[in-house]
Amino acid sequence: MNINEEIARLRDLMPASWRMVTATKSKPDQIEVIASLQILPWQKGTQISINFRLWRQLPEAQRDLLLLHEISWRQQTKWLQTGAYQGIAVAALVGGVIETVQGDVTGIAIALLLGTIGINQILRKQKSSQIQVQADNEAIEVAQKRNYREFEAAKALLDAIPAAAKLAGRNIPEFTELIRCQNLRAIAGLSKTTIPETGIHEF
Repeated sequence: MNINEEIARLRDLMPASWRMVTATKSKPDQIEVIASLQILPWQKGTQISINFRLWRQLPEAQRDLLLLHEISWRQQTKWLQTGAYQGIAVAALVGGVIETVQGDVTGIAIALLLGTIGINQILRKQKSSQIQVQADNEAIEVAQKRNYREFEAAKALLDAIPAAAKLAGRNIPEFTELIRCQNLRAIAGLSKTTIPETGIHEF
């Protein structure tokens, strides 16, 4: 596999809106097949890193869906999306600055506590099953615009999740991966058991 050619092919796979804000590079020393950097509040996009020694061991369809999921997941977990915990974090930051200026030690401590709670909840939500399943669904939608049929894309991602985990040295799936796989089985027509939206909000 020629790395530069594969990176160019993957860029063509992305929608134009993703292509403009996503950088892809080779990272042969990472454990995971594919990984990405969190999008910070002052950033528009993310950096995708791929271990091409492991990557080339996966079929093309699995590689495509893993990439689309990774980018979709990062785009859905931007820090600047409106939400209660983002509000708490921002309020705590502003309050902390005011209390620091006034020299109120107690106020500073409370602001730090609230800020920590808000940030921890944001990070927890970013890794939740709900967000991961939404990213899977969007990846499948994008794949359909690249000549994949829905069940083919779902099956490719379903097979890619355990395959990528095994290449990274994990034989036991994580709970979130089990939820994702069940959702993908339903989309691929391999199971009649679906994952309701209300059933994954808390994970």
